[in-house]
Amino acid sequence: MYDFLGSKIQSPIIIGSGPLTYSAEGIKKLHKNKAGLCVTKTIKLEAAINPIPHMQMSENKSLINDELWSDYTYETWINKELPELKKSKIPVIASCGHSVEETSLMVEGLEKAGATFLELVSYNEEDLLPMLIDTKKRVNIPIIVKLPSRVKNMVELAKTLEKNGADALTISDSIGPAMRVNIETGLSTLGNISKGWLTGEAILPFNINNIYEVRKNINIPIIGLGGIMSYKNAIEVFMAGANYVGVCTYPIIYGEKVIGKLSDQIEKWLTDNNYKSLEDIIGLIHKKSESIVGEFKYNKDKCIKCKKCEIVCAYDARRISEDMYLDNSKCRKCGLCSSICPTRALEFY
Repeated sequence: MYDFLGSKIQSPIIIGSGPLTYSAEGIKKLHKNKAGLCVTKTIKLEAAINPIPHMQMSENKSLINDELWSDYTYETWINKELPELKKSKIPVIASCGHSVEETSLMVEGLEKAGATFLELVSYNEEDLLPMLIDTKKRVNIPIIVKLPSRVKNMVELAKTLEKNGADALTISDSIGPAMRVNIETGLSTLGNISKGWLTGEAILPFNINNIYEVRKNINIPIIGLGGIMSYKNAIEVFMAGANYVGVCTYPIIYGEKVIGKLSDQIEKWLTDNNYKSLEDIIGLIHKKSESIVGEFKYNKDKCIKCKKCEIVCAYDARRISEDMYLDNSKCRKCGLCSSICPTRALEFY
């Protein structure tokens, strides 16, 4: 079991707000598949009417979508969905937004109906602090604030939210606007042109950097959300400073059963690499020196002569025949060759 703001949860995996958390029924299914917590689709007073279509596959295990907020009304959530989860004793994070004018009318009802936690969300960063301050006056349950991907200064925003009582932060949201074009028709792949948002593997490096920078400056827990499509991705996010990993696109594409698999793979990786617990790797990169010193080493026995290292070398410094030839006068030590090696015959030590 894992601790989340005073509550026990069955795994460190939190399902981000999205299609899979559309209702109590959807959340029950995710919980059955070992989700630690689920964040409801963002609740507003009125139900969303999404454009058709509003979700499409993009490249590299990524999605582009223009899904708005919950297609259930606030009244449906407080009268049916949240009470059903409370009856089933399933903890839940109720996501709500997008302005203080609206959240002020909902947060007390969400708490009373059974929300274990609240997550405040807005695409306008200037809304977040007023929403947090107002919500703190109205409820007694922990409050998480979800940071939008595009902010002027994410670190300063995170510090301000922590100072004003945020119990945890979700970092971060999808990236956009983004769009794709159907080359058969010349039309946008979505119902709204230029209104899509990118999720999945393509945004992972951005979110890892955001988590890393914010963790250096705050102490409250971080849910690292965005781009996690494997247990290795999750390990990176933990090492960057997240206390929990948020997934959304991964189970959308591959199904809910990957949640339990992901949890088991994380635990196995920790054991195989001689870590006693998850706590041992959270923020690990912050304990390391930022100045890297080392060298590239070649293991002939592992080399399969695929020549990928030779192909990607912009400086023609490497050659593979029976052995590895390196022209040190040309090599810039960029490291691309070692990162692309499929057998790790070429590694940086």
